[in-house]
Amino acid sequence: MAQRPHVLGMVLAGGEGKRLAPLTRDRAKPAVPFGANYRIVDFALSNLVNGGCLRIAVLTQYKSHSLDRHIAQTWRMAPLFNHYVMSVPAQMRLGKRWFEGSADAVYQNLNLINDERPDYIAIFNADHIYRMDPWQMVLAHMEGGAGVTVAGIRVPRSEAFRYGVLEVGPNHKITNCREKPGDAPGMPGHPKMVFASMGNFVFSADALVDALRADAENERSSHDMSGNIVTMMVQAGDANVYDFAENTVPGATDRDRGYWRDVGTLDSYYDGNMDLVSVHPVFNLYNSQWPIHTSQGALPPAKFVFDEDTRRGAAYDSTVSSGVIIAGGTVRRSVLSPGVLVHSSAIVEDAVLLQDVEIGRGAVVRRAILDKNVKVPPGARIGVDAAADRARGFRISEGGVVVLGKGDEVPMD
Repeated sequence: MAQRPHVLGMVLAGGEGKRLAPLTRDRAKPAVPFGANYRIVDFALSNLVNGGCLRIAVLTQYKSHSLDRHIAQTWRMAPLFNHYVMSVPAQMRLGKRWFEGSADAVYQNLNLINDERPDYIAIFNADHIYRMDPWQMVLAHMEGGAGVTVAGIRVPRSEAFRYGVLEVGPNHKITNCREKPGDAPGMPGHPKMVFASMGNFVFSADALVDALRADAENERSSHDMSGNIVTMMVQAGDANVYDFAENTVPGATDRDRGYWRDVGTLDSYYDGNMDLVSVHPVFNLYNSQWPIHTSQGALPPAKFVFDEDTRRGAAYDSTVSSGVIIAGGTVRRSVLSPGVLVHSSAIVEDAVLLQDVEIGRGAVVRRAILDKNVKVPPGARIGVDAAADRARGFRISEGGVVVLGKGDEVPMD
């Protein structure tokens, strides 16, 4: 039996996540909780591990303490077999400077590649919600023979201005890549669709090292993995696209097959969470054949108490975590993270509540994201009156979602 090639995984997790503020006020974007029990980074890591990539470096930089702790406590692999997921902070190996772009982050950690001596390197972005088998992409890369293979997802041509677009010729060859173009040509055979880059790449190791060294010597480069490294290799005719629609994940349903969401804005983050709560969810967390791994902690079961006409603990069309207590309140179409407490007569609708949020007696929370440790006092109203929310200094997204940061105080009404 032929030996499986050695694939080193690298996850780019140094993003600042300004568009997710205030959720990123105290943490890096990949460490932001998602889907009640998870962190955003868990999705990229789960895909790599489920696909058999068992040596992974997570490159961190911005406010990385929460992310580093999560990786150390959650992602413990088998050291006996040299399997690992390790957090790699900026170390100033090449001088007194931080990472100056995603490509520079990899370049400053060439020692990892030299130590591992992999055949291929899978570089995945940490900021997206999806399921994908990376081994299928590695096989496509090996068969295609290019220096880099870029994962592309089909999106309507009318939405090309939102994405980095890959223009493709015969035999999956990428002929051009442009950032948010207004005049992107359609795909061959599908003129109303374009390939958007998913931010996932498989490189032949030697080709990546050569490209990183050439980029490092270019003083005009912004040292970006997509904008510089991939563009350089496209211009050299050494880049192929991998069609995400061809990726088959065990246990996927017709409804959630091919799901991918960039949760880089407050509205996309909110919408991604809302995708989870329907009877037949657009993204199914209950796929046991391709699980999303995380640490659940030592928490008691969720509890729903009081069954009286004046107070009844109930949740409908919602995701409710361990440790949650709904004590006489009503929850609809919401995501409740561990430790959330909803008191009597409170109403929570279309909301995302992160860890240890407390909703006081008779309070109302609608269409909102409340970060960790927010305490809503009895009778308070959030998401009911936009003018009142703005007057209290609450962040309101373009889509009208009210967002409170970690531990923000809510005044009494």
